[in-house]
Amino acid sequence: MSRSTTGVAAATAAAVGLSVLLGGPAKADSVASGQAPVVTRAAIDPSLVAGRGADVGFIEQNAFNAATNGTIIGPSTDAYTLPSEATGREAVTLQPGQYVEFTLPATTNAITVRYSIPDAPNGGGITSPLDVTVNGHGHQTMALTSQYAWLYNEYPFSNDPTAGPLEPDWWTTECSCVPDQTTPEPVFPTPFRPQHYYDEQRLLLGRTYQAGEKLRLTVPAGAAATTIDVMDSQLVAPPKFDPFAVNALLFGADPTGRRDSAPAMDAAIAFAQKVHRPVYVPPGTYQVNRHIIVDNVTIEGAGSWYTIFKGHQVTLSTPAPDGSIHTGVGFYGLYANQGGSTNVHLSDFAIEGDVRERIDTDQVNGVGGSLSNSTIDGLYIQHTKVGMWFDGPMTNLKITNNQIADQIADGINFHTGVTNSLVQNNFIRNTGDDALAMWSEVTADSNDTFDHNTVQTPNLANGIAVYGGTDNTISNNLVADPQREGSGIQVGTRFNAVPFTGHLWITNNTTVRAGTFELNWKIGLGAIWLYALQGSINADVEVTGDNFLDNTYDAMMLVSDFSVKDQYSITNVHFSNIKVDGTGTDVVSARSSGNATFQNVVARNVGAVGVNNCGSFNFTAAGSEFSLTDLGGNTGGGTTGPWLASWELPNTITCDDRPTVVPPPAPSAW
Repeated sequence: MSRSTTGVAAATAAAVGLSVLLGGPAKADSVASGQAPVVTRAAIDPSLVAGRGADVGFIEQNAFNAATNGTIIGPSTDAYTLPSEATGREAVTLQPGQYVEFTLPATTNAITVRYSIPDAPNGGGITSPLDVTVNGHGHQTMALTSQYAWLYNEYPFSNDPTAGPLEPDWWTTECSCVPDQTTPEPVFPTPFRPQHYYDEQRLLLGRTYQAGEKLRLTVPAGAAATTIDVMDSQLVAPPKFDPFAVNALLFGADPTGRRDSAPAMDAAIAFAQKVHRPVYVPPGTYQVNRHIIVDNVTIEGAGSWYTIFKGHQVTLSTPAPDGSIHTGVGFYGLYANQGGSTNVHLSDFAIEGDVRERIDTDQVNGVGGSLSNSTIDGLYIQHTKVGMWFDGPMTNLKITNNQIADQIADGINFHTGVTNSLVQNNFIRNTGDDALAMWSEVTADSNDTFDHNTVQTPNLANGIAVYGGTDNTISNNLVADPQREGSGIQVGTRFNAVPFTGHLWITNNTTVRAGTFELNWKIGLGAIWLYALQGSINADVEVTGDNFLDNTYDAMMLVSDFSVKDQYSITNVHFSNIKVDGTGTDVVSARSSGNATFQNVVARNVGAVGVNNCGSFNFTAAGSEFSLTDLGGNTGGGTTGPWLASWELPNTITCDDRPTVVPPPAPSAW
């Protein structure tokens, strides 16, 4: 949906700390105290997403389901508003003295709170306290910050809430113009396009609490208004210890964080390589302000809650050979042009960066380089540019059981020639670009699998994206609440990727509240969208067993960029055994030439005609340039009748460029 005037005005006020971004109806005092805990996954009943996504070891509870005397904001999908970036598109805003109280659903000794507080008037963020108590006792204070939140403006964004458009020579959707080619040149209200509102913080509670106890988050007097999105609670295991490993403390690593521990880590790694033992890093916070280079080594922490590598972003005196103008904490293999690294195993520690702006040439990622025959397991990565970015060629990397949060750009990106690799059981929240991406620039990614991962609230672009490649698989993932200029799952010929060849299997995934409003095109996207921009898509694309729930617009979209609509097509796509529960508009939107088959696609609560077939927009007497084949078992629909009716086949033009949106009801069990 397009932004409301109320949403824009509230956004302007919030950026200077005066208000909250409402973005929808507000409801005060809406949940009574003493209720049973409401546990969700991606803000819906866990039974609706069973078997999909990561088994993360924590339990999610949305603030809007908890007891509160604050104000529930949303639901809203309007861009540049607080609710739209929240899990479930709703959150709770607390003024000083107000609280939200969660009933613990299980034994707990640690929590993670996802929150938003205002920016400073001129950008750069503020800090503000949040009090934590359990049953009125055990008081602790979390020091919240917005120093890593609040971006503005056009890509690659800015930290300045007072600035006008960064790119006045770009088409700008707010004025439907190119500003510096328009007379008089338009002036835009500031802050211009505020976004990336949320951050998260973890807290060990100091003792173990039982199910049924009440954990209260209170904004104290004098603190900033605080919006609470979700609280994760868990029982963190005691620290791990490896008595046979090389202990980093013996080489001078400082667990207090006062001294730079990078030289000590280098020394410990060098010794471990000689004696063929792992490096063990005990509990502590270790200051590291540059890359730790890893090759043929194992590095183990005591657990991501205990062993933390934390650093400052450092400006380089001269740009590095890779183009970076900054460096920061990160574990890097050798680059591919240096021969790459192999036999690297990283586990059980946290990486907390200091990245506050997006500079695409900077290598300030949590893990990077080229890592073959390697594993990454049990890390927590926050406030880096990209959680993990790999530049191939490289092969046989396994990434499992990690959490990645609050990134300026991607979560995990396989860039150029990454093969035979697995990303499994990872939880990724609040990225600033694609959360999971296979990007086959120059050389194809092949035989890679993204399986059983959870992606929530990617702030820009897609939950999962595949750009070219050969014989790759996207399976059993859960993607929820993408923001804009992307959606749940994308298959695209863009960013100079090599063509798709062989097969692409998109199997048994679930998207929730996907299908965003594309602000430049001013149309809604599908929860899954296939996009032909720099070439046709004609590999064997099998979309099988997926569930598309509570779609803001379409469930499935096939689109060619209008500039190449008569040049590129999308063919050989097969949709089968799919459930669609709720679409704001159509089940299928075809805005390309090509064809697809459909079998056992069941839909309900469909807001518009089942198939919105515009083809290539030439509107010939022969019908649309896109053909649909009914292989049977396609049932259900909405107020307009069966979603795949005989009169729509094979290529009836049913084009409604911008159909009316009918918000669907909440998804339910089939």
